[in-house]
This record gives sequence, C-alpha cells and structure tokens, in this order.
Amino acid sequence: MRIDIITCVPNLLDSFFAHSILKRAQQGGFVEVVTHDIRDYSVNKHRTIDDYAFGGGAGMVLQVEPIARCIRALQAERSYDEIIYLTPDGELMQQKMVNQLSLKGNLIMLCGHYKGVDQRVRDLFITKEISIGDYVLSGGELAAAVLSDAIIRLLPGVLNDETSALTDSFQDNLLAPPVYSRPADFEGNVVPEILMSGHEAKVEEWRYEQSVKRTRERRPDLLR
Repeated sequence: MRIDIITCVPNLLDSFFAHSILKRAQQGGFVEVVTHDIRDYSVNKHRTIDDYAFGGGAGMVLQVEPIARCIRALQAERSYDEIIYLTPDGELMQQKMVNQLSLKGNLIMLCGHYKGVDQRVRDLFITKEISIGDYVLSGGELAAAVLSDAIIRLLPGVLNDETSALTDSFQDNLLAPPVYSRPADFEGNVVPEILMSGHEAKVEEWRYEQSVKRTRERRPDLLR
C-alpha cells in the first residue's frame, strides 16, 4: 500500500511515522507513506496556497489550483483507489470503514487547514470524506495520522501476531475485554483465575462474556 498525504505543514507528520509500528511497517515494505507540501504546487513565486473567501467572513480558504496540481501530478504516476479529504463534516470514521480501506492499494489523504478547502476540490477530486469525531482541529494532519495508523496496523505482516487486530475493540461490534499481565497478584488485586487455567475454550468464553458486559455498560448503542 502507498499513502500520499497532501498538507501545508508536512513537518507535523514526520515524528508520527518515524517510530514504533508505523516505522517498522515502512521498513518492512508493507506500506509507503509520502507527504507532499501544497506550497510546492503553488501557482506563484510567493508559494501562496490560501486566499480570502468569496462573500466575506473570517478565515482563509485553501485554493483549488495548488491542490489540483498536486493531485494530478500524483495521478500521473499511479492510480489511486480513494482520494480522501479529512474534514469534520465527513463520514464518521469507524472500524468497518478502516477494514475496507486496508484492502485498498493506493490512497491520497488531503488535510484541510484554516476554514477548509475550496469546494471545487471536493466536487472534482475527492472520492471519500472522513471525520475522526465531532470536533474541530487546527488542521487535518492529526486526522490523517489517526486514519493511517488504523489502516496500516491491519495490513498483513505489520503486527507480529496478526490475530491481535482481529480482537481489537469494534471488530465485532464489541469492546475488547479486560487484559492482565504479570504480576498475578498486585497488592491483593489478583488476575481472574480463569485466565491462568490454561483452558483455552473457557478463556475465550470468559473474554466474550466480558466483552459483551463492557459493551453493554459503556457502549450499548453497539448492541442494537
């Protein structure tokens, strides 16, 4: 998979992709993540990428021309399965959506900034609009990082134990059950005996029951 992220502040993403699982995924050849500075595609020598909104009002708007030039340059090199715009008014990001995106080949993610992008970008180029929650960030970079992380960890070979991702919260509309590690007894708080029994079937049954219980208590909407 290749993920191209279009942004006006690419340095914000450098550290995020340079550590832990995301770093190993790139080193292992499972994914390639490339950031693109919108200013490199500006149509003037001042590298301008934003302007005032027609009709007035506070805030600047990312212009259509630099973004169009960047997207078209990328499309000239390869085909893309989705061109995603990270925006608060997009479709709410959920695990099912992430699962589907992890099966794609190449993705473009466009990060909004200021008051957003010229609507013509959305009309002409964007195939999918995604929100990571009902709140507003200073830009779409953090949202692109969150979405990328969620996708990349699902790619075959990225996690040491691929079954780990299958037992994450939301994979089966249930929250993950409680987990424990050493020591078995911490200041009188002991690990449930069933987890140390070695009886795999009973352990799985307990985990399922705990998942249902936790979901019912914390996210009953998932059980509807």
